[in-house]
Amino acid sequence: MNFDTSKPHPARVYDWMIGGRENFPADREAARRILELSPDVRRSFVENRRFLGRVVGHLVDQGVRQFLDIGAGLPASGNVHEIAHAIAPDTRVVYVDHDEIVLAHARALMAGSDRVRIVGGDATEPQRILDEPVVRDFIDWSQPVGLLMVALLHFVSDEDDPARIVGTFRDALPAGSFLAISHGGVEGWEDRKEQIRKASQAYVRTRAEIADLFAGFELLEPGLVDLALWRPTAADPAPTGLYGGVGRLPAGA
Repeated sequence: MNFDTSKPHPARVYDWMIGGRENFPADREAARRILELSPDVRRSFVENRRFLGRVVGHLVDQGVRQFLDIGAGLPASGNVHEIAHAIAPDTRVVYVDHDEIVLAHARALMAGSDRVRIVGGDATEPQRILDEPVVRDFIDWSQPVGLLMVALLHFVSDEDDPARIVGTFRDALPAGSFLAISHGGVEGWEDRKEQIRKASQAYVRTRAEIADLFAGFELLEPGLVDLALWRPTAADPAPTGLYGGVGRLPAGA
């Protein structure tokens, strides 16, 4: 497998931020530049992983038995299938990512699991993901799906239209499905927006812009909030600057 390790990649930068080992010098240098601009962002990345765990646990408790994780990233502790299977071993999970490094590691880690599938796909081409035979056949599209877009859409440019991407998936989901999003926010430091984009390739957005991505979904309590405040388990959660929320697709949407 050929890949360019001289250029940073968001999945590997994120991996370094949460203490992973699947990263290279260019990724670590990009991460350090991000930390110079926003020193608290590393903690935010860790909290993002915890948010994912709380969301998956809650949705499994609500009866969801299948997840489609778009932009899954490099395998790390607390993967979706690990959290789900600890509660309901029959849960099916499809991981989707466009990065060959991510796919290679995921396939090695998940080899032999009959409840997990790994698919190559680019989030900017949602219909192609939906048309993938594994996605089409492994997911039961007559039953609720947990659609996860965690730390994904802030890597989608305005030109690629994140609302279009979410809408394509929404239109394919059965009623009773859920959408979880976490997304970098820009409230209070709009003047750093372009700096952050150049350093991290991230398109941070306002809370209102992120809320618009849930069009057609009914937000669960507590709504779209700093992700550390979404059903926290810590007694005194510290804000992260990332927004998180979960929406349910009602009948007739």
